[in-house]
Amino acid sequence: MSGISKACCSFVIPRSIESCDASITKSPPVVSKGYQAKGEYKTINGLKTYVTGPESATKAILVIYDIFGFFDQTIQGADILATSTDQKYRVFMPDFFEGSPADISWYPPTTQEHKEKLGNFFSTKAAPPQTLSKVPNVVAEGNKLAPGGNFQSWSILGYCWGGKIATLASGADNKLFKAVAQCHPAMVDPNDAKVVNIPMVFLASKDETPKDVKDFEANLKVPKYVETFPTQIHGWMAARSDLENPEVRKEYERGYKTVLEFFHQHS
Repeated sequence: MSGISKACCSFVIPRSIESCDASITKSPPVVSKGYQAKGEYKTINGLKTYVTGPESATKAILVIYDIFGFFDQTIQGADILATSTDQKYRVFMPDFFEGSPADISWYPPTTQEHKEKLGNFFSTKAAPPQTLSKVPNVVAEGNKLAPGGNFQSWSILGYCWGGKIATLASGADNKLFKAVAQCHPAMVDPNDAKVVNIPMVFLASKDETPKDVKDFEANLKVPKYVETFPTQIHGWMAARSDLENPEVRKEYERGYKTVLEFFHQHS
């Protein structure tokens, strides 16, 4: 797959997040199948957007889904981000693919047709510039739902392709976001890390290239937390997560807790 990383991340020795007092409360049990969304869909900047979290929340998170769009596992993740800590968040997940995401059967590609469809999707609908250009207006319209007309802060989280978008949105010109998370990100480029201007948490799976993650981490000049989840596949926190598997469910929940603890410290 031209232009697509082998999976998206890399191997880094896990380490604890120091001085973390995020007060992760007992989050609701992860639902393995048939998840019922807690939020609702609103139109934000012309895009169907999943919005979740209490209306009284003073901080917000922009979630950039993976190439498979709205999936139960990803929706459940947004709900976890919104309400699982003492610090509540209003979470926004826009449908940047406008109802036409990639088909999950294409990945990992097992046929030439799959490779071609993925390559075409990445070069057209998933081209980063067309998504990045929409982000400022999504944030501006999202702020209208905040108490007082503006959230105190915004963080951004991306999965897979969304990790690339989140990283690029956190570059040298970033004035919108206070913290960034990328979970099993695609197209990891260590050069992108050099200009990230906000604290970053980077969670990799076993499928990503170790050197890419190691080099990316080395180039980050901001507060950071990098960990590889060695038992998990690319996509375990989003659409490709098999939550009926106890080990996956445990690491899915741990991944979200890790992100929330980091956001609590830095947003």
